[in-house]
Amino acid sequence: MKTKIYLIALLASFFTVSVMATEEDDQVHKAAAIMNRFRSLPEGQIPRDVMRNAKGLAILSVVKGGFIWSGKYGKGVVVTRSGRSWAGPSFIRTAGVGFGPQIGGQVTDVVLVLNTHEAVRAFTSGTTAQLGGALSVAAGPVGRAAEAGVTDRAAIFAYSLNKGLFAGLSLEGTVITTREDANARYYGQNVSPSRILSGKVSAPRRSSELIASL
Repeated sequence: MKTKIYLIALLASFFTVSVMATEEDDQVHKAAAIMNRFRSLPEGQIPRDVMRNAKGLAILSVVKGGFIWSGKYGKGVVVTRSGRSWAGPSFIRTAGVGFGPQIGGQVTDVVLVLNTHEAVRAFTSGTTAQLGGALSVAAGPVGRAAEAGVTDRAAIFAYSLNKGLFAGLSLEGTVITTREDANARYYGQNVSPSRILSGKVSAPRRSSELIASL
């Protein structure tokens, strides 16, 4: 009887760990899908010049809505340029003040292009990054007209899609937090975002779909 109880407990524990592990895998898969969705837009895609010069990317799904209270909540990943490839992902979340039940809410896909080393440091030097102020955010240029080059660069270019169409999303003052627990589960150890995003910690092979989408 004791052996049977032990086996049941062991299987339950294994199932719980598996569910927790797949949450991060799903998030990475979702980030890859978001990047592919942006690339599929013939005239509105993120310009190649912007992507070529990007120091990093933050890719999120944000739920915005309200019932009694209004607010927004999102999860995603950050990756940074590492030579000819990319380092990461490091897991992040964001939440607006007054977050409440998301009844009737809408999901918006968001890509933040990190144009400067300062923007990258904001995501690597600590556990939180606040958008706005010194870390300026502007709507990113779109389409072929921007291919000739972008002269005025904010620290961060913001792109957002809702149901396949470009959507407005206020990000000024938004606080983005590192999900240290998710990083630990995904990499199998406690690891800081700075080590992940500097390429000192190799990403699991299952992140290859995301890297390929970039």
